[in-house]
Parts: sequence; C-alpha cells; structure tokens
Amino acid sequence: MEIELVLSFIGASILLSVMPGPDNIFVLTESITKGHINGIAISVGLSLGVLIHTLAAAAGLSIIILKSAFIFSLIKYLGAIYLFYLVYLAIKEKKAVLNFGVNKTVEKVKILPLIKKGFLMNILNPKVSLFFVAFLPQFVSINGMNISLQMVILGIIFMVQAVIIFSLIAILSGQLTKYVNNSRFWKITKWTKVSVLSVLGLILIFSKN
Repeated sequence: MEIELVLSFIGASILLSVMPGPDNIFVLTESITKGHINGIAISVGLSLGVLIHTLAAAAGLSIIILKSAFIFSLIKYLGAIYLFYLVYLAIKEKKAVLNFGVNKTVEKVKILPLIKKGFLMNILNPKVSLFFVAFLPQFVSINGMNISLQMVILGIIFMVQAVIIFSLIAILSGQLTKYVNNSRFWKITKWTKVSVLSVLGLILIFSKN
C-alpha cells in the first residue's frame, strides 16, 4: 500500500467522523442524557459494524477487479455519483437542535446490549454499505498488495479512528453540545462536509490507481 494513500485515507476518515452526522449526533445525545459510558459502548458497536461493510465491499469489489478492470472503473464512477448525491443531501441538511433537560438519567450500564445496539444500527443501514463501496476504491492501488487485503486494512483503520473519535465525543459530550447548537459552527461543518465529499468524488473520478 502507498503511504500517501493511507495518510490521505486517515485524514479523510477523521474529517468525516468529526463532522456532525446521524451516528456521532446519536452518540452525543446518548452520552448527554445517559452518561458517557453509554456513548462509548455505542461507539464501539458502531465502529465494529464497519468491519462487516468492509468485508462485504472487499469481497465484492476484489472479484469485480479480477474479472474486469472496465467494470471496476464503472463501479468507481457510480461511487463518485453516490458521493455527489451525499453532497446534495449535505447541502439540504438542516441544523440539528439538541434540547436537553438539566437532569441526566442515571442508569446501570449494560455494556454488551449497547454495543449490540450500535452494531445493528450500523450493519442494517444500507447507506453505509454504499458509502464504503464508493469510499474505499479510491485509496486502493491495483498494482499493490492483494486488493481485498488492502480494503480490510483500510476498514480496520477507519474502525479504529471512528471508535477513538466517537469515544472522545462521548467523553466531551457536555462541552460539545453548545457547539453543535451554534449556527455558525453548524454552517462551517456543513460546508466542510460538502467540500470533503466533493473532493472525494472528484478524486474517485480522476483517480488512476
């Protein structure tokens, strides 16, 4: 694997994990209302789900690559189209408003059910599968090591950074709420997300690796 591609992948993954979205907003709300341990457990489950999507993408795309470079290129272009569709959705996205009472619900935390909840939320979301099919190929080198192995490694990297970022969100939940509710912060992160997804889509279109 090329170190430049790996570093680019890590940078893009961190940006996508940090920017407000359904998963990290859910982790944030759960952490504020039920405690950061709940948020961390759900973060672990969400991140473990990444492995399932990665293995599915790795198995399917590697077979396609072996059978036809043309079809793989077509998949990449369709992936780019999907990323631009996500850009469109990001532009239309409205600011999330988080309203919480002053009292936090304190319950005995059961870790495994929370991990299972996050895991199922992730693997049962077909949009995540589509995203990984669109996202992973641009960081894979056809002339490098086994394609499936490259994708699995990238998936593990994404999983590790996601659980770190989401866990930090859980731990810092109280301090982060004011930023998420801030209109200026929301606009900055929204257009950052639009920019990142647009760049990823363009890279996917013009990539030759």
